[in-house]
Amino acid sequence: MDRQTLDTLTPDDIAARLSASPEERAAFLRQAAEAGVAEAQAVYGQMLLDGAGVATDPRAALGWFTRAAAQHHVMALNMVGRCYDLGWGIAPDRARAAECYRIAAEQGLDWAMYNYATLLALGDGVVEDKPAALGWLQKAAALGNAKAINFVGSFHEDGWVVERDMAIAADCYARAAEGGDFRGRFNHARLLGDAGRIDEALGWLARVGETATPAFIDKAAAWLAASDVPDFPTRGVAALRSGVK
Repeated sequence: MDRQTLDTLTPDDIAARLSASPEERAAFLRQAAEAGVAEAQAVYGQMLLDGAGVATDPRAALGWFTRAAAQHHVMALNMVGRCYDLGWGIAPDRARAAECYRIAAEQGLDWAMYNYATLLALGDGVVEDKPAALGWLQKAAALGNAKAINFVGSFHEDGWVVERDMAIAADCYARAAEGGDFRGRFNHARLLGDAGRIDEALGWLARVGETATPAFIDKAAAWLAASDVPDFPTRGVAALRSGVK
C-alpha cells in the first residue's frame, strides 16, 4: 500500500483495521510504516519489540524507531534511547541513550524526562548530576508521570539535593501508587506499614504485581521477608505474590 492509497482510507476504514486481530493490525501498520507514516513506524516498532502480532525482532524495531525519529516523532526518539539504554537490538550505549532522551525531553516528552533523569541521577552514560535529575523529574511529575512522581518521593526520602522530608515523600508515593507505578505502590505500602496501617499496606502490596517486573517482585519479597513490620514477612509476601499476573 502506497501513501496515496493510504490517504484514501476513511477514519472508519483505519479504525476497523486497527481493531482487527493483532496479526492483521500489524500487517496494516507495516504497510503504513513502509508508506512513510511516522506514527505507524513508531507503533509497528513497538509491536516488533513486544512480539504483538509479529515475531519479536528488537533489531527491526530499532530500525523503525529510527526512521520515525528521523521524522521528528518524539516518542520514537525516546524508544531509540531505550534500545541503546537496554541493549534491545543493539549493543548498549548509555551515552547515546542519554542524548536521545535529552533531545526528546527538551521537546516536552515526560517519559524522556524520566529516562534522562534516571541516567543523570545514577551517572550512567552521563556525568552524575542529581540537581538536574530532580529538575527533570519535577517537570515530568508536573505532567502526571507516575514513575517520576515516585522518584521525586525517593529524593525527599533519601535527602538527595533537598532536605529529607518524609511528608513530601509519603505524598509522592501515594500519588504514584494511585497513578499505577509499581514502585510507587510498594513505597506507599512500605510507609503505610511503618505507620501501623497494615491492612491498607497489604491492599497496595497486592496491586504491585499488576505491572511489576518479576525481578522487582523478587527483590520486594526479599525486603518484606526481612522486615520488622508486623505481618510483612508473612501476609505481606503473600499479598505481593497474589497480585502477580
